[in-house]
Amino acid sequence: MLRYCFLILCTLMVLQANARPKAETRIRQILKAQEQAWNQGDLHRFMKGYWESDSMLFMGKKGPTYGYDATLNNYLKGYPDTAHMGHFTSSVLQVRKLSRQYYIVVGRWQLQRSIGDVGGYYSLLFRKKKGQWVIVMDHTS
Repeated sequence: MLRYCFLILCTLMVLQANARPKAETRIRQILKAQEQAWNQGDLHRFMKGYWESDSMLFMGKKGPTYGYDATLNNYLKGYPDTAHMGHFTSSVLQVRKLSRQYYIVVGRWQLQRSIGDVGGYYSLLFRKKKGQWVIVMDHTS
C-alpha cells in the first residue's frame, strides 16, 4: 500500500512539473495561430494576436511604430504578396511569467522566400486585457 501511494505521489509530481500554466499554453496557441495566418497570406488574422490599441508598440529596424493600425499598415506595405511573405516559422526560445498580468516571450523567426530568406529574433510582451492575452509590445530584429 505504501509503495502504491508513493507511486501515485511521484506520478503527480512529474505531471505537475511538466504542466504548463494555462496562460503560457494560451500564449503559445496565439503564436501558432499567427504562424498559420501568415502562411495562409492573411495579415489581418495574423494581427489578431496584437492589442488593438493606439498604445500598442512595435519596435523594428526602422524604429518604433505606435498603434495597431499603423503596425498593420506597415505589414501590408512590407509584405504585399505571398512572394514577400514566404513561409513563416517561429521557434519559441523562452516564455517567462513576469506577473499575473504580463508574460515575455523570446523567439526566433524565419521567412523562406523565393526572393530571399530572412530571419531574426523577437521579444514579445503579452498582457492580459479584458480576460484575453494580447501582444502589447513587439521588438523584432
